[in-house]
Amino acid sequence: MGKGTSDSDSASGPAPVIVFDGVCALCSRWVRFLLRFDRHGRYRFAAMQGAHGRRLMRAHGLDPDDPLSFLLVEQGRAHTDTDAIVRVLAGLGGIWQLARLARLLPRPLRDRGYRWLARNRYRWFGRHDACYLPTPAQAARFLD
Repeated sequence: MGKGTSDSDSASGPAPVIVFDGVCALCSRWVRFLLRFDRHGRYRFAAMQGAHGRRLMRAHGLDPDDPLSFLLVEQGRAHTDTDAIVRVLAGLGGIWQLARLARLLPRPLRDRGYRWLARNRYRWFGRHDACYLPTPAQAARFLD
């Protein structure tokens, strides 16, 4: 299996890609959480500071230099903010499908809370000098 590929690449297309802020401590924890609970290797990852992540952010109208959005690209479609988070969690299967209940709250309300967290994430959770580095076993799931 080569770098940037996944067992979940299939005839239906490539695995969904999560674009994350690689220097954000909270975002890196989110990626580690997903690596732990995504037992089927469904998701691939691209730091928005890398070439793939920057390209995906721009292709979907987001500024990689002002990252207030979370991006999931799945089957060629972009999902952002809380819709993306709910899709990712539900995609883990099992108990995580309960995340769909968050859709009972209106999206503008959910996204307002997400943006508040995104604006304050460096202050509250910290910032790394470099992007999250996966283990050798995880490296195939990262695009950069």
